[in-house]
Amino acid sequence: MASCRSDSLSFLMACSLLFAAANAVRPFPQYRSPSLATVRLQADDMAECWNSLLELRACTGEVILFFLNGETNLGPGCCNAIRVIEHRCWPSMLTSLGFTPDEGDILTNYCDALDTARRPPPPPPSPVSLAPTP
Repeated sequence: MASCRSDSLSFLMACSLLFAAANAVRPFPQYRSPSLATVRLQADDMAECWNSLLELRACTGEVILFFLNGETNLGPGCCNAIRVIEHRCWPSMLTSLGFTPDEGDILTNYCDALDTARRPPPPPPSPVSLAPTP
């Protein structure tokens, strides 16, 4: 009986050493903490998202009139908030706030079109000289 225990103990010790040796050889991935600049940029992005959400809350009346009366005069601040939320932050946020997906798409498309219309056209290309080269 004693030899059976001795054999079992020896077997368990051998297995333990084998597993320990196998794990000692395995390379562990290096954890690299994000740089302070990366963390700060992410924090700035989140601040912009939250500020846009607060701006959207402030222009709720404009959005309601947009859908109820068909008044298409959302202010630039309201449209900027919608664009930031939909394009940079939380694309499904308008749906979470109670707008249907179609209403969210309408608001986003309206504000995108308004932004495109407000941008100045690019300058014309410079004239090409056709003078012969000597």
